[in-house]
Amino acid sequence: MSEIRFPLPDVGEGLTEAEIVQWRVAPGDRIVLDQVFVEIETAKSLVELPSAFEGVVSELLVEEGRTVDVGTPILVIQTDAAGVAPAGAAGAGGAGANGAAATAAPAEAPAAAPAEEGGGAVLVGHGASGPTATRRRRHPSPGGAHENLATPPAPAVVAPPAPVAAPVAADRSGAAAASAAQTAAPTAASRGESRVPVIAKPPIRKLAKDLGVDISRVAPTGSIGDITRDDVIREASQASVFRNIQTPEAPSDRETRIPVKGVRKAIANAMVQSAYSAPHVSVFVDVDATRTMEYLKRLKASPDYAGIKISPLLIMAKAMLWAVRRNPTVNAQWTDDEIIVKHYVNLGIAAATPRGLIVPNVKNAQDMSMVELATALEQLTLTAREGKTQPAEMQGGTITITNIGVFGMDTGTPILNPGEVGIVALGTIKQKPWVVDGEVRPRFVTTIGGSFDHRVVDGDVVSRFVADVASIIEEPALLLE
Repeated sequence: MSEIRFPLPDVGEGLTEAEIVQWRVAPGDRIVLDQVFVEIETAKSLVELPSAFEGVVSELLVEEGRTVDVGTPILVIQTDAAGVAPAGAAGAGGAGANGAAATAAPAEAPAAAPAEEGGGAVLVGHGASGPTATRRRRHPSPGGAHENLATPPAPAVVAPPAPVAAPVAADRSGAAAASAAQTAAPTAASRGESRVPVIAKPPIRKLAKDLGVDISRVAPTGSIGDITRDDVIREASQASVFRNIQTPEAPSDRETRIPVKGVRKAIANAMVQSAYSAPHVSVFVDVDATRTMEYLKRLKASPDYAGIKISPLLIMAKAMLWAVRRNPTVNAQWTDDEIIVKHYVNLGIAAATPRGLIVPNVKNAQDMSMVELATALEQLTLTAREGKTQPAEMQGGTITITNIGVFGMDTGTPILNPGEVGIVALGTIKQKPWVVDGEVRPRFVTTIGGSFDHRVVDGDVVSRFVADVASIIEEPALLLE
């Protein structure tokens, strides 16, 4: 047997340390190529590490909850005497030159070995793949929110045919069976049971369980009638994912100490840097959003938006892009020597996830159509909720939206995302009394506010920008200009 000490790799640009969140294996377990063996948390995201080797786990070198530096050995694997099978040989069937076993096993796996052309082990994917793929390829679907998965032929799920009248010449046993089927069908329907089996992968079922979603009530949109991750999230969005459903009992301990690390440490550093380096100025305005709500209804009924989640955030994002074009200095960056006005918009969306606040952004949002922007926002939100947002997706933002309305809040004073000049808050949209043509009527009303870096923009620019955003929320038809 040969021993391999697997070091913590650099899974992102400039990563220096990470926390061991959960081990997926234990000493004595056999591990195979590409098997996820541990979850780690970087400064911003949760990452699953796949194995580049196969063998038997002999020792876990780092306990859960501990933060270690990149390059620190975290796992010991005992491999077969023949050596370590390179990932590129997976699926080669062991035949010919490509299937030959390695003659010697390395004493320690490299922390982040660069991929060589035509092969070489790397962290994710492990170099050139063999003839057999372990995952299905994803292909973007133009104009749609979901991926078309290239899947092998699967047996079709056919609902039981409706009972038909038995022929006169049918035997008694056949007639009895038909009668029993007719009797059972309404009984099952009355109990709310589905006669079509639920098709969902184990991770999807686990996600549904974690979110408290009854998977039998989810409408499938997969290519083979299966339930996708998006379907589960959409069902869960009917109620707030982050709302406390039950009130826990008071703990017996007088206090709880929470280590400042990972996402929480990164949030704290960013907020302190922003709050004490950029002089914030905030403004607010109430808006009649009735026409926006009517417009959203029309979009939801349009075939062009079938399968895409439509929410007020979409109109807010479009309003931001329109207002930035009219007031470009809010989409800028301050340096000690100059103000850099950016003529592209990487639109940040502040996302509250179970692991903390993150701000991924939609790259080059100014060039997107309404359908493309809706798809991008939905994918960004789903990825953030699952803790799968990558560091590159949170870099390079130019201006941010924080949608505090999803938590029932009317308004707030947000802190700027470091390096940006503006952040706009969208409050909850609810019916309130509103004066229309001298009469008080029930209208959908929201509050739009924001914070801005007073070193870059003055009060008149801030006011015009927020007024422009409000004008789109009040009348979305202005987007047709």
